[in-house]
Amino acid sequence: MNMDTGIGLLIPFIGTSAGAACVFFMKKSLSRGVQRALTGFASGVMVAASIWSLLIPAMQQAEPMGKLSFLPAVIGFWCGILFLLLLDSVIPHLHMNANQAEGPKSRLARTTMMVLAVTLHNIPEGMAVGVVYAGFLSGSAEITAGGALALSLGIAIQNFPEGAIISMPLHAEGKRKGRAFRDGVLSGAVEPIAAVLTILLSSLIVPAMPYLLSFAAGAMMYVVVEELIPEMSEGEHSNIGVLMFAAGFTLMMALDVALG
Repeated sequence: MNMDTGIGLLIPFIGTSAGAACVFFMKKSLSRGVQRALTGFASGVMVAASIWSLLIPAMQQAEPMGKLSFLPAVIGFWCGILFLLLLDSVIPHLHMNANQAEGPKSRLARTTMMVLAVTLHNIPEGMAVGVVYAGFLSGSAEITAGGALALSLGIAIQNFPEGAIISMPLHAEGKRKGRAFRDGVLSGAVEPIAAVLTILLSSLIVPAMPYLLSFAAGAMMYVVVEELIPEMSEGEHSNIGVLMFAAGFTLMMALDVALG
């Protein structure tokens, strides 16, 4: 794994850490409207990344299968959905602005379960970056260095507000700024770890690349539909969430086409 790949894997983590640092500079917690806007933006980025950076390359790599070239994408996508459903069921976590935790009953602190919720949805983002870089390193013609960088930058851009969305509420819940920042950073640390593990796995089973690409897409789409879209739509005046979804989708689509 070369230096450029290492930097590419770290870019999303840097985005999360920079966002978490907002807790030191902003005195007030983010309003519901701002949170909805940022969540909508993140949703748009993840949906566009799932399509242009993951599902389309997966089907292009399976073109030798002819009319069945959609099959690896379908199988991988559903495996990703079911994998996140499993994690959602076995890990206790608390979504932002929710009163009741999900997963098995636990005595974990409320703030800990909030961090676990963000960590849970950072896993597929790390896997997505990892599998795209794995495709590039394997010499896949469908995945270029620019395309891999586009995904990394897109995830990093939407991770910046996510870092703020986790660290500032943690501070509002009573945690000191330093600890809130640390927890925000730790929630993003899972991304480069998941990316490296995905690269190692894909290097062992290169023919499975289309399945791995679509697996990451399914995992990301699960997070969007199960968590982010409900959060961006709650309450009145949810139009800002829809507009920011469109902005995030457009930005990620443009990045992928321009850099890819």
